[in-house]
Amino acid sequence: MEMLLLRLEAPLMAFGGAIVDNYGVIRDYPALSMITGLLANALGCRHSDTSKLQRLQERIRFAVRCDREGDRLQDYQTVDLGQEHLMDTGWTTRGRREDRGGASSKETHIRFRDYLTDAIYTVALTLAPADEEPDFADIEVALQFPERPLFFGRKPCLPSSPIFLRRTSASNLVSALQSEPLHKRYKTLADDKQLRAWWHASEGERPPSRKTALVDERDWRNQIHCGRRFIFEGFLETAGGDA
Repeated sequence: MEMLLLRLEAPLMAFGGAIVDNYGVIRDYPALSMITGLLANALGCRHSDTSKLQRLQERIRFAVRCDREGDRLQDYQTVDLGQEHLMDTGWTTRGRREDRGGASSKETHIRFRDYLTDAIYTVALTLAPADEEPDFADIEVALQFPERPLFFGRKPCLPSSPIFLRRTSASNLVSALQSEPLHKRYKTLADDKQLRAWWHASEGERPPSRKTALVDERDWRNQIHCGRRFIFEGFLETAGGDA
């Protein structure tokens, strides 16, 4: 199986989960929709390219290994909508004005957003079918020379190292992660260090320690999350050396 190896490393990351009221929680691993958005952004896709985005998401298969867990940080955010320059106007990503109304339109709004700090993840990713556009070569070039700045989950979460590692092949995605050496920050640790990993049931033969039902796909036309798939979680012994 041909695949791409990616490294997600940044001072801040946000692998978004379900937002409850004003609390933006995160998961321990990236969602399928986030990986899709990352690649699509690098390729120069727009929100209006819903068919391309949906098809790209359908083709992506990936597994993730956490090389460094990092720490959790909660950001406390406020905005006073009663300020003159914010009165009666809203934010929009569609190039047109949106007006606000209602009892809370001129109040101070509070929200909390979680982040991972100083984390490192390695991703093994393949496409099925592989001969459809965009192909491996397109994505490889796009990640090295992206059409737009890339980020991990939220726009402040900018990568601190190149995302693309290399193209490789293995029997399955989990095997690729198993044989990939540790990130250089771990070079002083023992080679038998076990790291957490997540993969779809069809992407590896290693027995999982936990099976989780996950909603992490996106209906790109209607801009909502949907679908349901099962993710396996387990531990991988790392290869010797350092990457």
